[in-house]
Amino acid sequence: MTMARSDIPSRRLNWPNILTYARIAAVPAIVLLMEWPNDPAFRWAALILFFLAAVTDYFDGYLARAWSQQTTMGRMLDPIADKLLVAACLLMVVADGTLRGWWVWAAVIILCREILVSGLREFLVELRVSVPVSRIAKWKTTMQLIAIGFLIAAPVGDVIIPHTMTIGLWLLVAAAVLTLYTGFDYFKAGVTHLLEEDDKRA
Repeated sequence: MTMARSDIPSRRLNWPNILTYARIAAVPAIVLLMEWPNDPAFRWAALILFFLAAVTDYFDGYLARAWSQQTTMGRMLDPIADKLLVAACLLMVVADGTLRGWWVWAAVIILCREILVSGLREFLVELRVSVPVSRIAKWKTTMQLIAIGFLIAAPVGDVIIPHTMTIGLWLLVAAAVLTLYTGFDYFKAGVTHLLEEDDKRA
């Protein structure tokens, strides 16, 4: 049955999409709160908001499937919201000195992979090729979010969890390793499709 035009706005404003919109809206608020890294109140507020935003990453997809409310808008914005949240927070923990030295390379690897995969996906869409998200890629995102949470809490977190900074740093390294693995997986699949397309045109 064809959906009435009047029903389209309501589908775009269903609860799964609202959670995705909220995750995007939370990004500038988290960045603003992280402008004061040594103020415990602002840092804890940034961590709480980051946690709530990260939780929506699970619930928007789960609810969309459970309630059969999957939309093209949601499928497009969900990975964008994830990447905005991760990239903005990584840039902030580098800017405020929480992440420094060789540890910065973990953030560089994560950001480069996300840009590469996003560009590859966009190009493959033109070829009508879909590259599904693997289970390990979902674990990668989860690991990134947990690591970033510890790094946000690092300047003030030792009062609750000792060695918060060390835990966050090594979790970020583990996330970077998973990021490299999944990035290579996507790149290999994408290149295979590109080579097949070139062979068809030859």
